[in-house]
Amino acid sequence: METVKTPEQASMQVNAKLTLEEQKFDFRRKTIGLFLGPALGLLIYFMPIAGLKAQAHGLLAIVAFVATWWITEPVPIPVSSMLGPVIASLMGIVNPTQAFAPFANPLIFLFMGSFMLATAMMSHGLDKRFAYAILSMKWVGSSPTRILLALGLVTALCSGWVSNTATAAMMFPIAMGLLLAIKDMHTAAGREIDLEKYKYATGLMLMAGYASSVGGVLTPVGTPPNIIMIGLLEQMGGVRVSFFQWMIWGSIAMIAYFGIVFVVLKKMFPADVDHIEGAEQLIRERRANLGPWKAGEINAVIAFTAAVVLWVLPGFLAMIYGAGDPILNTYNKYFSEAVVAMLAGLMLFLLPTNWAERKFTLSWADAVKGIDWGTLILFGGGLSLGGMMYTTGLSKWLGDLIVAATGANSQAVIVTIFAVFSLIMSELTSHTAATNMVGPLGITVAISAGLNPVPVAVAIALSSSLGFMLPVSTPPNAIVYGSGFIPITKMIKSGAIIDLIGIALVTIPLVIYVVKWVGY
Repeated sequence: METVKTPEQASMQVNAKLTLEEQKFDFRRKTIGLFLGPALGLLIYFMPIAGLKAQAHGLLAIVAFVATWWITEPVPIPVSSMLGPVIASLMGIVNPTQAFAPFANPLIFLFMGSFMLATAMMSHGLDKRFAYAILSMKWVGSSPTRILLALGLVTALCSGWVSNTATAAMMFPIAMGLLLAIKDMHTAAGREIDLEKYKYATGLMLMAGYASSVGGVLTPVGTPPNIIMIGLLEQMGGVRVSFFQWMIWGSIAMIAYFGIVFVVLKKMFPADVDHIEGAEQLIRERRANLGPWKAGEINAVIAFTAAVVLWVLPGFLAMIYGAGDPILNTYNKYFSEAVVAMLAGLMLFLLPTNWAERKFTLSWADAVKGIDWGTLILFGGGLSLGGMMYTTGLSKWLGDLIVAATGANSQAVIVTIFAVFSLIMSELTSHTAATNMVGPLGITVAISAGLNPVPVAVAIALSSSLGFMLPVSTPPNAIVYGSGFIPITKMIKSGAIIDLIGIALVTIPLVIYVVKWVGY
């Protein structure tokens, strides 16, 4: 009998499924990177570079060192991120206060509050209740095509508010349950199928992984690259992008990316049956097992709804009263996105689930486990390097160099160059690390060319969410690949098609026209 793997087992199985050659390559990559990073840093530090001040020269060596370790991962990526400000302080490029100040950036707390909300929603089963509610709708029924569509929609919508990895982990067992129902249906009809070679199984699993990444573009808190680029824009370009403004182009991008993913997966991995007998019953049973609404779920909904309302309210106030109205300015003064996130997160520690026993919606122990500290550290380290590149003049020097070398002097050219660059880097390393590397360069090049930095910043963030080709590109890819139902060649082929169509038909036109329409 086939057993359903947990997400943890699935993730661990990715390494087990790697060939011996792939494992050797990974070992060599990390070993080479361990020595190449500091060697490259020292080489650049002692190499005479005309027109570069001493502080900027030293920082360039640090950036080369850290970026090499981000790509090759000889140590965990958050560890590499902390090295940047530490070495910069030791070299006297900036003082420790300046180096570590970005780790207390308000956007760090925006992410921390959203992690708390997501943890409460998941620990009380609100995410599953939402997923089963949509999957049990009458229009879904037992049609394989509509199940694929519904599973993708649930995943994408959840991923807009909950981390991509957590969403993929949640949808993984749901997809597995549906596939086992298909297997049972075939067995009852006297046909045996091997799910590892069954096309629809590949498509359904890829949908769970890809939609988790696609949904992340919806909101600033959907995925780290979004918040990184918002932070870099404010720090380096003096431009503030609100939660509501991001959602305007984020929602368009999510819908367009999802449409591409659905069409490609449906065409490449069609089902061989018209309906999946037992699918409706499976979803009904799982939904019934959740029981009636509990206090923790209700409290999580209250906190989440409060956060969303307060996040998007400034956008509606701006439409009603105008962008410069005193009412809007007063609201933004007291209710920034970070304050709202922390307010909603802290509410969870005060809303009781059992007053007699003094139990509340979220405990500190659960909150600590749910907060992705590595992402926060990586984010802080990226902001620190980005800020130092700006203050030392390194980013301007690099920007002028890139503009002179490529002749990039138009919005379309710069957006295209950095969108493709961001996509390539996100396939090779963590999309968060890729954004930290590419983001400061893209913004600086746009400013050096006398252009608006917002379109290129949005393009970099969106493109980094299109890493669909390899299991190591994103955690959602790794989770679904671990099911054993996805041949690596199929992931590469489908991922490459979606990447190319997405960046050519969605990312580049979107950021050139829609971002300008929004007011940037």
